[in-house]
Order: sequence, then C-alpha cells, then structure tokens
Amino acid sequence: MVVSTAGLVRHFRMKKTLVEAVRGVDIEIRDGELVALLGPNGAGKSTLFRMLTTLLPPTSGTATVAGCDIVKDPDGVRARIGYVGQNNSAGENYRIRDELVTQGRSHGMTRIDAAKRADEVLDQLDLTALAKRTPGTLSGGQRRRVDIAMGLMHRPRLLFLDEPSTGLDPQSRANIWDHILRLREELGMTLVLSTHYLEEADRMAERVVVIDHGRVIADGTPAQLKKDHETLDDVFLALTGRSIREEAA
Repeated sequence: MVVSTAGLVRHFRMKKTLVEAVRGVDIEIRDGELVALLGPNGAGKSTLFRMLTTLLPPTSGTATVAGCDIVKDPDGVRARIGYVGQNNSAGENYRIRDELVTQGRSHGMTRIDAAKRADEVLDQLDLTALAKRTPGTLSGGQRRRVDIAMGLMHRPRLLFLDEPSTGLDPQSRANIWDHILRLREELGMTLVLSTHYLEEADRMAERVVVIDHGRVIADGTPAQLKKDHETLDDVFLALTGRSIREEAA
C-alpha cells in the first residue's frame, strides 16, 4: 500500500475546548489509484491531508506514506511525495522556470539537473511558452498548472492535490484535468485529491472516500456509492445532511 493509516487521530485545543478534527481514520490506498477525498467544511479532510503530507503531526495513531512513517521519517515522506495545496506555490516576483529550478535544488538536484527537469515539466504541462513570465501575469488555470509543475519537479510516485480546480472556469477546470489524467497515465503516479466538485470525483476517481465529523463514513467506487442514488451529490447529502457548517479549526 502506498498509503496506510491506522487509528489516525488529531485533536486541537482552543482555549478550554477540545476540537476532535480527525477521530480514528483507517485508510489504505494502493499504488496507482486515483482516490478522491470528499467531505463538508469542517469534516476533517484538510487536517487528514496535512497529516499525510507531514505538515501536521498526529495526536495518535500511525500512518505510512510512500513506505515511510509520517512521524519517524517525515523527510523520507517529503522526498517521495508531491503536494499541491490550495494556495499558489510559486512566488510572485520570480520567473516560472527559475522557481522550478529552485524547487529542484531544494530537493538536492544539481543546478544542471534541476534546469533539465524544469524544462521537462514545463513541456509536460504546456508551460514552455510561459517560462519567462512571472506568476502574477498568468491566468488562474495557468497558475494551477505551475503549482502542479512545482509538485512534480522531484518525480514523486505519489501526488496529493488539495482542491486543484477550485475557483477555475469550466474550460480551465477541463484543461487541468486533461493534464492531470495524462500525467498519471504517462508517469504511473498515485493521485489523492480533495474536491468540492462532486461531478469531478464521479467522473475521474476510481475510489471515493467520504469523511464527516473526523471519521470515514463511506469508501467505494462511485458506482458502488451511487447504487441507490442518481448522482454522487445525492449520496453526499444523504450521508452528511443538508445543514451548512462552519469551518473547523
């Protein structure tokens, strides 16, 4: 398994209140899968993402990611995964290619190897013509492609994508997905993503994991989850309810 968790828990202390963000999550993800992580605001999915990518230590429980323990060997995890967060990765004042080279250098590449790899990912994501531009001059879809390029610089076997298409227009969303699916096929990567666009998860994901109140409440293929429903939206609302919630800490 490329991802395996057992009883993963994360609590936060807010003044005198204990917030149980993740409450005993058990997940296994096989090599090469495309898994969509779904849940309402405050369900615990972002906290789970942050633990799996070593940005946040668990309160208890264990997890191995890409063969490394997230607590005992966080550096090993980071060396083997790519992570594309919700915020833009590249700085505002540097050229795209220069940012990619710097990212490669931070992973221990020589300058020559980092420059060669930067040209490769620019080509893979149709960004070569934009290499000398700065991020502030790009469209939203172009910036997300740059973020993905940053996450691919060190050739990770596992890529985490946190809401990769949020805020994009339909054409840009379709373009991002074209690139994601093509890269997955070409490179054989495992993809774990979160999204609020349920139709994306329905069309693209091989497995859907639904989290609510810090627990996994459903796990299966889109077809399995839709057995008694017309759409994944119907499944989601049936599982989590219709009330609007505030974001958790």
